[in-house]
Amino acid sequence: MAGMILNGLGFSDKPLNLTPNFFSTKALGRLFREGVKAEHFNRHTLGKVLDQVYEYDCERLLFELASCAPTRERINPEFMSEDTTSYSLTGEYNEDTDEATIKITHGYSKDLRPDLKQVVQELLVSQDGGVPLMMKCFDGNASDNKIFKERSKSLIEPFKQAENPRYLIADSKLYHEGNAENLRALNFITRIPSTLNEERNTILEALSCHRWEALDAENKYFTKVFSHYGITQRWLVVYSNKLCCWDKC
Repeated sequence: MAGMILNGLGFSDKPLNLTPNFFSTKALGRLFREGVKAEHFNRHTLGKVLDQVYEYDCERLLFELASCAPTRERINPEFMSEDTTSYSLTGEYNEDTDEATIKITHGYSKDLRPDLKQVVQELLVSQDGGVPLMMKCFDGNASDNKIFKERSKSLIEPFKQAENPRYLIADSKLYHEGNAENLRALNFITRIPSTLNEERNTILEALSCHRWEALDAENKYFTKVFSHYGITQRWLVVYSNKLCCWDKC
């Protein structure tokens, strides 16, 4: 497993049978232990390991490995950023697959290839260093609202058990009424969806009042503290005098 992690840092686009070539020039005694040889990383051994990882649960293994990193590398895990992306795939896929597997199908394409089927991947990383902490794959048509809701629920207990406060950061798909019950039990930072009337009213209130606080010479912000979805929270409206050159953005 450690060998495949090292291999993935720069040799991931090569077939498994070429993996021994990658390790033929490496100091394996220092990377692993004495007696480890390049030919040990053959496709048969790697295939067996991948089968074992699948049976164990890929997401569970990643979490267990990643949970050690903040302590060993002195990474601050206070803020965790969550997002999703989609991977477009080509070729034919058997629709009658195992129920436990994800479905490769059409969905909202974040890489602008709606003509191709895809899968969706969720990733949770530490804001300090961008260390991957959790990962999960979903059907190609899975919605961010559902994915973020599931992750919010799963983080409630780990956040409670943490010695120091933890904060979940995500885009506006995190914030919806169906996820309010989970958000009440979490510290979170997000962008308020523009579909909410409260969002528009808060912006209008900020523009009509004189309670702005300066960030610097070009930026200022307005703060509003109130309860929404049964959650006491602080909303910020940020205003910038700096013009954006759209042709360069």
